[in-house]
Formats: sequence, structure tokens, C-alpha cells
Amino acid sequence: VQLQASGGGSAQAGDSLRLSCTTAERRTGSSYTIGWFRQAPGKEREWVSCISSRDGSPNYADSVRGRFTISRDNAKNTVYLQMNSLKPEDTAVYYCAAMPSYRGLVYCSDKDSYDYWGQGTQVTVSS
Repeated sequence: VQLQASGGGSAQAGDSLRLSCTTAERRTGSSYTIGWFRQAPGKEREWVSCISSRDGSPNYADSVRGRFTISRDNAKNTVYLQMNSLKPEDTAVYYCAAMPSYRGLVYCSDKDSYDYWGQGTQVTVSS
């Protein structure tokens, strides 16, 4: 499964960006749970959000809940991460990842649960 993350860029605090995670494989849309992670310089990769392939149920890290919204369009094999009210501490490289949906959402915050990773897209938020 190949994942392509895009949509990163530079923004001011309070602005919005939308990230996309797309795969060319038709099965991915309905067979895989997709997660977003981010990694800031000198820090561990941290989980941001994930979405179920079955019913679209989302999960969010406390640091982004209420500001970020994850969604998926299975017909387009794309998962989106709408990021609103951006803060400088959101600055990081954002990665999308996929794991088989049978693992459920219980482990979706664990990066070791994911089998496939995209290449990352840089998000820089200035104050």
C-alpha cells in the first residue's frame, strides 16, 4: 500500500490547512484504518488522529481535539485532515499511515500498529 500525503505548507497562527492522504489502491479506502502522526524536530513521532474504515468514526489526540477534523472519501481513496486554529506548536512533518481495519481503533494511537507510511508533508505555523 503506497500512501501519498500532501497539503502541507506555511501558515500563520489561527489559519487553516487541509492535508490529504491518498492511495492509488482501491482496497485501501474500505480495508484500512488511516492515522495521522506528526514529528517535530528533536521530538518523538506523535499520534494526531485516526479514522475507522468501517463507519468513519474518528479519534483525536487531546492536543488537536476541537481544532482538527479527520474525514475520508472512500470513493477517492483519500483521507483528509482539516486543521483549523493552527498554533506554532502544530509545526511538524505530518505523516499518514495505514493499518488493516480488523485491528480496530483501539490501537490506532500506537504507531507500531501501522504497516504502511506515507512520505510526510511539512506544516510550519508561525506566530
